[in-house]
Amino acid sequence: MFESPGISYATIWPVLLVLGVACAGVVVEAFAPRAARFNAQVSLALAGLVAALAGTVAVGAGSGLGVSTGEGALVIDGPGVFSQGLVLLVSLGSVALFAERRLDNGVSVFAGQAAALPGTSAERTASQRGLEHTEVYPLMMFAVGGMMLFCVSGDLLMLFVALEVLSLPLYLLTGLARRRRLLSQEAALKYFLLGAFSSGIFLYGLALVYGFAGSMSLAEIGEAAAADGSSPLLLLGIGLMAVGMLFKTGAVPFHSWTPDVYQGAPTPVTAWMSAATKIAAFAAMLRLFYVAFGAEGDIWRPAIGVVAVLTMLLGASFAIVQSDVKRMLGYSAVAHTGFLLTGLLGVQTDAFGSTQAVLFYLTAYGFATLGAFAIVSLVRGPNGEVGSLDRWAGLGRTNPWVAATFAVFLLSMAGLPLTAGFIGKWGVFAAALGAGQWPVVAVAIGSSIIAIFFYVRVIMLMFFTDAREDAATVSTPSYATSVVIALSAVATVLLGVIPGPVLSLLVDAGGFIG
Repeated sequence: MFESPGISYATIWPVLLVLGVACAGVVVEAFAPRAARFNAQVSLALAGLVAALAGTVAVGAGSGLGVSTGEGALVIDGPGVFSQGLVLLVSLGSVALFAERRLDNGVSVFAGQAAALPGTSAERTASQRGLEHTEVYPLMMFAVGGMMLFCVSGDLLMLFVALEVLSLPLYLLTGLARRRRLLSQEAALKYFLLGAFSSGIFLYGLALVYGFAGSMSLAEIGEAAAADGSSPLLLLGIGLMAVGMLFKTGAVPFHSWTPDVYQGAPTPVTAWMSAATKIAAFAAMLRLFYVAFGAEGDIWRPAIGVVAVLTMLLGASFAIVQSDVKRMLGYSAVAHTGFLLTGLLGVQTDAFGSTQAVLFYLTAYGFATLGAFAIVSLVRGPNGEVGSLDRWAGLGRTNPWVAATFAVFLLSMAGLPLTAGFIGKWGVFAAALGAGQWPVVAVAIGSSIIAIFFYVRVIMLMFFTDAREDAATVSTPSYATSVVIALSAVATVLLGVIPGPVLSLLVDAGGFIG
């Protein structure tokens, strides 16, 4: 006799709310007049994210933690709920960037008619009429819902479904830039093709792990792995699933999409994707490797260590030679993935272990990268955003506040003291050292020194180099974008000076439950 699975709606309603808002956005797009869609979609997205964030805080503060629901498909624990809240917080700021219309003569950065071929009369007509794709807001909400599910997935099937729900909207959003549309479409195609291959590899690994354990539950897979960890099915499955996760985080050698997508996507999409996707991917990766494959740590840790070393070295080295600021930040993101993988090599503990260290690093990186890309969207020339670093010369003299704020974000990414990035790197390095991974930490320190060079180079360019005749200027954004930049800068400094409250919150959240 069939029995319906028990579902704890009291703990998962924030996720359902976000997905419901996404569906409501589709209805608005279908029936609302074109002139009313923008305000309706922005208001709906903001209200949904605020309500979901409040609900997530309530779940974390109440008695909802430690609940496994949907026959174990979803596990509501401290790290999962913290990651969900962080995704919602970053997404809330990103909606303001998506809605920015003041920088480009009253239109958004999204294409007026994505189906029109670049350079055709249809594209020019759509641009002249001021059309824009307000579908980006329900697409964003679907992706946020997938990210929230990814953070708390307790079995393999839910893990794969969440991965696809968060990925598919990202492929579409990447190709919707209003300017440089060919570059945007090329980036979207690369992202889609590589993502499709990685999803197939992940699914193949999932099937092998299921064949080994006879269960989709991560907790039951962990028990089976502890009983028989030498099975070829398990080892091959771990490797293939790791490929899928490493692609989503942008680790070497699965990183090639990162600089292209970061450069080609609309900058608000890049800002949101670089922060939120990394948060969700690492939250899921931590759960997968600690809960399901924790007994096989002696096997996967050396492999992840090698990937971390290659990722840090390649990301930092390639960032040095970039002449475009978005590509530089893209390779910087690759290097940060390596630092986060260093934290993954640590040991999960009830106190401040690797889980807490990685989550704090994600918090610091999320605010810094969101603010940095928001500022990139302000630096413009006659033809829109200016990516060439040469044209950023002298920006600190003409717009000292903007340049100084950008410098704060760069210094945090570099991991210098009195910034959130310093505390984040200290945490992941300490966690890896506690597990005896000192060779990886040594490479991480060396990579951090390399990274300081290209971050400081941009600061020197802005403040100590004379401006060119075609130097970029800073456009005045809307109040919403200004607030996002200001709050990101304040969070970056406060987390570096007073990290105690967030560190205590992470310790109280504890580790993953089976």
